[in-house]
Amino acid sequence: MLGNFSYCNPTKLYFGDHALEYLNNELPKYGKNVVLVYGKNSIKQNGIYDEVVEILKKNDKSIAEISGIMPNPTVEKLYEGIDIARKHKADLILAVGGGSVCDYCKAVSVSVNCDEDPWEKYYVQFDEPTCEIIPVGCVLTMVGTGSEMNAGSVITNHKTKMKVGHVFADESIMPKFSILNPKYTLTLPKYQMVAGIYDIFNHICEQYFSGEDDNTSDYISEGLMKSLIHSSYIAIENSQNYEARSNIMWTATWALNTLVSRGKSTDWMVHMLGQAVGAHTDATHGMTLAAVSIPYYKYIMPYGLSKFKRFAVNVWGIDENGKTDEEIALEGISAMEKWMQDLGLVMNTSDLGVTEDMIEDIAKSTIILEGGYKSFTHEDIVAVLKQSL
Repeated sequence: MLGNFSYCNPTKLYFGDHALEYLNNELPKYGKNVVLVYGKNSIKQNGIYDEVVEILKKNDKSIAEISGIMPNPTVEKLYEGIDIARKHKADLILAVGGGSVCDYCKAVSVSVNCDEDPWEKYYVQFDEPTCEIIPVGCVLTMVGTGSEMNAGSVITNHKTKMKVGHVFADESIMPKFSILNPKYTLTLPKYQMVAGIYDIFNHICEQYFSGEDDNTSDYISEGLMKSLIHSSYIAIENSQNYEARSNIMWTATWALNTLVSRGKSTDWMVHMLGQAVGAHTDATHGMTLAAVSIPYYKYIMPYGLSKFKRFAVNVWGIDENGKTDEEIALEGISAMEKWMQDLGLVMNTSDLGVTEDMIEDIAKSTIILEGGYKSFTHEDIVAVLKQSL
């Protein structure tokens, strides 16, 4: 590993089918006022809401609620949550849900005591918090984002057609604790499950497809990808297979808790493209990533050929005999494409509502990053988006 880096991850995890019991260990560490944040009615229908509220009451907490967190949390919803948390004088923000709920809670946590407009400060200027941060805890019910163990937060502004993620620099913004019970994920519809699986896979790819040095992070990434592929096939055959779903949940956490990014420049252009598509369509995040991935990877493959060849051989088991490096690399991308199709992922942006006359505006909404194998221009973005149709 040739790079210089620091590593710190303070989030405490409780994993397993009795993990929620450990919420009793964490709550006494915080003040009386808890803001409970969740999506729509699913956690009330499956009983998780009642379990969490019972534990909060047992620990003598005063509860305020922010409900209705949408899959792509909006800036308007952020402002609503800030107001509720301020009025309740929140000592802890408790997310019960998937990555969007966890992301949203981190955005609220850095904004409650902020005197500036949080959208402008954190998602336009990408400033870091200078105010007191409200601690966050998570009870995870859907996997994919890794938000339970990182400092990332994605917020959508429909007025400006921007969906922006800010990975905050201060590890204190990471959740203080996260509770991961794989059983909580078993009731997810298949569409949401496979979207989450691809989100996990692409998180690894975004970090893997950068750099050329002999990097331990790449070996870890390959192992995580192989585990995810294996478990994903089991899960789509039997969504109630606890072992497969537990492995998927654990892989999701390690895919984006900063471990496999160490020593890497990282790419993240698939996410920038996917988030721009999502800002214009409000489509499910994992599906927007899937719809742009194959065109993007084919486009950059010539610039990172050795890594794409390694990906083909080490992850997909492509036979190298009698083939050029390019042929091997393309076979790897084809194997990845077949797996995506087997899962039932959306493979084209047109299936998400994108039309050719939207391409230019989506390209303008795409933030260009520099960590991958090719520095993109606006014209490159347009070319990939056209191929994604």
